[in-house]
Amino acid sequence: MNLSPVGMISIAASFLLSGCASWQKGAATGRSHFAPFGTNKIHYVVHGSGRRTVVFIHGWACNQGFWREQVPALATHARLILVDLPGHGRSDKPNTDYTMDYFGQAVLAVMRDARVDKATLVGHSMGAPIICRIYAQAPEKVAALIPVDGLLRRPKMPPEQVEQFIGPYRTPEYREHAARFVNSMFPNPGTETLRDWVRDQVLATPQHVMSSAMESMFSANQPAWDLAHVEVPVLVINAKSPMWSADYEKYVHSLSAQTDYRVIDGVGHFLMLEKPAEFNAVLADLLKKYDLVGR
Repeated sequence: MNLSPVGMISIAASFLLSGCASWQKGAATGRSHFAPFGTNKIHYVVHGSGRRTVVFIHGWACNQGFWREQVPALATHARLILVDLPGHGRSDKPNTDYTMDYFGQAVLAVMRDARVDKATLVGHSMGAPIICRIYAQAPEKVAALIPVDGLLRRPKMPPEQVEQFIGPYRTPEYREHAARFVNSMFPNPGTETLRDWVRDQVLATPQHVMSSAMESMFSANQPAWDLAHVEVPVLVINAKSPMWSADYEKYVHSLSAQTDYRVIDGVGHFLMLEKPAEFNAVLADLLKKYDLVGR
C-alpha cells in the first residue's frame, strides 16, 4: 500500500503523539514514584484507589500529564497509574533504542513496582502499539486493551516512504519538522492554545528520543504490533477521521469476542484534551460495561 504525504501524516499522528512532555497539572494531587528499569528509573503517578487498576500510556515526545482531564472522572472508581515512558517527562533518557518493546517492558516494570498483577491498558496514539506489545509479551497482566486514536496494526509502507517521514528527525532542523507535524494535528478552530502547548511539550523532548522512537515505529526490523486474537476486551475510542475505514473497523472486531468501537465527532487527535467531558463519558461507560472499574 503506497501512501500520499497526507496519508503518512494521518497514520503517523494516529500513533506517534499520545500524551506529551510536561503539563503535570493532574500530577499535583497524585503520588509520584520511580520504578527501577535496568540502570534507569521510570517515573509514574498514582491517583485514586480500588481493586481495579487502569494504566494510562502516552506516546511520542509526550508525558503522563496528558491524561490530567481523566483523573477527576475516574479516580473514585479505580486505581489510576499514569506513566512517563522512558525518554519522556521525568523518566530517565538514556541513549538507547526506543523500541515499542522497550517501552512495553518499562510499563511492565512500573506495574511490578506498583504491585499490580493485572490492569486495563489505555494507550493514546503511539500508546496503542505499546499496549499491543505488552499484551503479546505478558497477556496475563492485561485485563483489557483500550487504544485511543491509535492503530492496532502497523501500516505497510515502502522503505522510501518510511525514510521520507523519519529522516527529518535526524537532522538539525528536526524541531521545525516536529512543530509543523504537531500543528497539523489541530484542524479545529478554538484549539490554538492547546496546540501551542502540545507543540512546546514535543519540542522539549530530546532529539535522540524523538528520532529513535519514530524509527522504531516504522522499522521493518522491529516486530509489528498486529495481534491475531485477543482474549480480553478490545475497546476502541477514535476521533472521526477518514483514516478509520470500514475495513479497519472490521479488523478490530475480528480481534476479540469482546470488542467495542466508539467514535467521537468534531474533535482532533488529542480528543481526551479537546473534548474531555465527552471522552470521559465514553471511557467511563466502556470501563463499567466490561466490569473494569468499581461502580
